[in-house]
Amino acid sequence: MQTRILGSSLPVSALGLGCMGMSEFYGTTDEAEAISVIHRAIDLGCTFLDTADMYGPFTNEELVGKAIAGRREQVVLATKFGNERRPDGSRVGVNGRPDYVRAACDASLQRLGVDQIDLYYQHRVDTTVPIEETVGAMAELVGAGKVRFLGMSEAAPETLRRGFATHPITALQTEYSLWTRDPEDDGVLATCREHGVGFVAYSPLGRGFLTGQIRTIDDLEPGDFRRQHPRFQGENFQRNLDLVDKVNEIAAEKGATPGQLALAWLLARGDDIVPIPGTKRLRYLEENLGALDVRLDDDDLRRIDEVAPVGATSGERYADMSTVHR
Repeated sequence: MQTRILGSSLPVSALGLGCMGMSEFYGTTDEAEAISVIHRAIDLGCTFLDTADMYGPFTNEELVGKAIAGRREQVVLATKFGNERRPDGSRVGVNGRPDYVRAACDASLQRLGVDQIDLYYQHRVDTTVPIEETVGAMAELVGAGKVRFLGMSEAAPETLRRGFATHPITALQTEYSLWTRDPEDDGVLATCREHGVGFVAYSPLGRGFLTGQIRTIDDLEPGDFRRQHPRFQGENFQRNLDLVDKVNEIAAEKGATPGQLALAWLLARGDDIVPIPGTKRLRYLEENLGALDVRLDDDDLRRIDEVAPVGATSGERYADMSTVHR
């Protein structure tokens, strides 16, 4: 497995594993299979695991904790706080208050069954609390030995700069893929590089759309939250499918699956970028890791840019964009 360095000193596998869908959002779940996926990922060297307290809610951290029991030293464990939810799943809102930061960390440590979190993210920015106060509380967790490195998610460039001035930020996590190239255009990726912050790309497969496996909305289960996403609805769906079909043609020429091409493209954007594709199926895990063997030359990258340029995707990333890039 290839490795990359987040920030200046956190080595991780070049591809991570997003665990969210193992517990919620993407239709039916199977805990036993999910744990098998995590075990297989570790066996194959994919050791950068991503979860959050709000996934489930709470149950995804418990699942990951079960999966890494006895194998803690083999993984780099990342989790998040800030999207506050109640046990019944209802949403409270974004919370960045220092007292909440401390309580959320303690709760995550307990659910994960570990003494220390390797990378602790603020999941969303609370604009009612100065970022210096939130990151200051996170820094206290580092001083207490509960957290090794700090991260932010969906933070705007100026917010990242202010957070970094309070305590070094090792990684920024934001959606980035062939159909979400916003970080190239809004200053986020440039700001990360300005400060030596690693970039963790979530939803690198466009929530599964870029795999070519989703051809109609009925390919998604009735309870799948992607049905609520603007990009999966109405005319947006067909326009985005046309884009994916063009990407598929290039993938076929390279002897790769569309998903592998999408991941290889991200990996080629810079050594500071670490995609974390999520899956709850063993066959998709192994397919995703095959992206590490796909080589793209300058001509390949030029052609991909032509068929999937910045802004080509139809529809917003979320129905409510109020909590991203703040």
